Order: sequence, then structure tokens, then C-alpha cells
Amino acid sequence: MLDISQTGLFLSAFLSATLLPMGSEAVLATLLIRGGSPVTLVLIATIANVLGSLVNYAMGYWANQGWLKRQKPGLMISAERRFRRYGRWSLLLAWVPIIGDPLTLIAGVLRVNLLWFLLLVTLGKALRYIVLSIVIL
Repeated sequence: MLDISQTGLFLSAFLSATLLPMGSEAVLATLLIRGGSPVTLVLIATIANVLGSLVNYAMGYWANQGWLKRQKPGLMISAERRFRRYGRWSLLLAWVPIIGDPLTLIAGVLRVNLLWFLLLVTLGKALRYIVLSIVIL
């Protein structure tokens, strides 16, 4: 069972992986500085962030592509171009601010294999939280 601070980290990491403009790094840093278990916190943040990315993937998978391109045309076109250029490996960058969320949405639009999606997004996001934890501690 998660305590209140871990629940806050989970929600922050989940929401920051959706198309909402948020970040979870400050919450993770605060909990690490307060003596939270790095392994536990990295696992919570990674799982929540990947679940948030799955929301983007599902939106892309089931959404009307024309509607998506009208919402943020430049960003979506850029993400799709980047995705087509680098392929599924670009999902390792799903953690990068501004481009990461559209990449996970485009992965759904392009029907990327879900297993590959989960593997690459999880790896990229976990490495980000691990490096952040090392830098903070």
C-alpha cells in the first residue's frame, strides 16, 4: 500500500506522462531528499509514468487522426516525422519534455506493437528516474 507521499508521486508521474504540462521530478527529488527509498520511489514513478504514456498510446490508437492533427498541428507533424525517421527506438525518448508525450500518442496512431512500446518507454523512463536519483543523492 502506498503512503500519502508515494501516492502523490504516483499521481504526479502519471499525469506528467499524459498530454498535461506537468513534471514529476520535483516530487521525486523532494521524497528522495526526505529519505525515501530510492528503489521504491523510482519504481513508483516509472510505473505511473508508463501508465500515463499508455493513456496517450490509447488516445492515439482510438482517436480520429484528423482531430489530433488539428489540435497541435506543428507538434504532431514534428513528432510523426521524428517517429518515422527513427522508428520505434524513438520511444526511448518518451521521457523528454515537449516531444515525449506526442511520441507516445503517435505510437498509438501508427499502431506500434504494444510490447515494444512498453519495453522501450519503460526503459527510457526508468533510466531517467534512476539518473535523477543518482544526481540527487
